[in-house]
Amino acid sequence: MEHRKFLGEAIALAEEMMTRKEGGPFGALVVREGTVLGRGWNRVTSALDPSAHAEIEAIRAACRHLGDFRLENCILYVNCEPCPMCLAAAYWAGIKSVYYAADRHDAAAIGFADQHIYDELARPPGARSLPLHRLEHPAALALFAKWQAMPDKIPY
Repeated sequence: MEHRKFLGEAIALAEEMMTRKEGGPFGALVVREGTVLGRGWNRVTSALDPSAHAEIEAIRAACRHLGDFRLENCILYVNCEPCPMCLAAAYWAGIKSVYYAADRHDAAAIGFADQHIYDELARPPGARSLPLHRLEHPAALALFAKWQAMPDKIPY
């Protein structure tokens, strides 16, 4: 089955790059119609970038490959259930579906715990451990009005 093939490739990529000390044990592929458009592996520690998760890297590579920020009709294959950041990126990119092997509980068992983020997102902004402070500024809404009025904007 094609899904197992691509998932196996994501797992092999994760193992290869983890062995090379590129980052944690995560690999991802973005695939459309049987063609791999982007590959990514965890580069958090090697790139010194907390957003350099495998899924984000694969999505970025696929977007560059296509010359588009939309990944409609694409499938994301990743060896572990995406964290909230990566899941949000998949939604923003328009990914059609996600296939993964290990889940968030498996990741937590080896020190990659995302549950606190899921819990935080369920709380109202004022009750989160990361304080969010709204400071209204008239230029912010004026900027949005300018965007809304632009006839040549690229909506997303």
